[in-house]
Amino acid sequence: MTPPRSLARQTPAPRVTVWYDGACPLCLREVGLMRRLDRRGAIRFVDLTDQASTCPLDRRTMLARFHAEADGRILSGAAAFAAMWRAIPVLRPLGEVARLPGALWVLERLYLRFLRVRPVLQGWLR
Repeated sequence: MTPPRSLARQTPAPRVTVWYDGACPLCLREVGLMRRLDRRGAIRFVDLTDQASTCPLDRRTMLARFHAEADGRILSGAAAFAAMWRAIPVLRPLGEVARLPGALWVLERLYLRFLRVRPVLQGWLR
């Protein structure tokens, strides 16, 4: 006997958890886009500014860089972005490119440059 269709098509549990700065307009835009693209509900988004949210690391540390958990590992920076991209079918190729030798190193350097200009970009979006 096959299960009813409603049971067979249940949304799977999120594969990736992403922690983000809910007070950052740039972060909110990024998370909004990722939520729209994540049609399968593969990502659980956690707002770090919500004091009721749980953090696997110090909250201040997590607010300073992008963090995600995938396959039981806490990732940060470019590695966290790559894990998030791999969870979204349309972005999966980009996440797979990050696995190529040297690619994550380059992406991390770009992310570190972005972190330097993030406060300016946030100011423009407020």
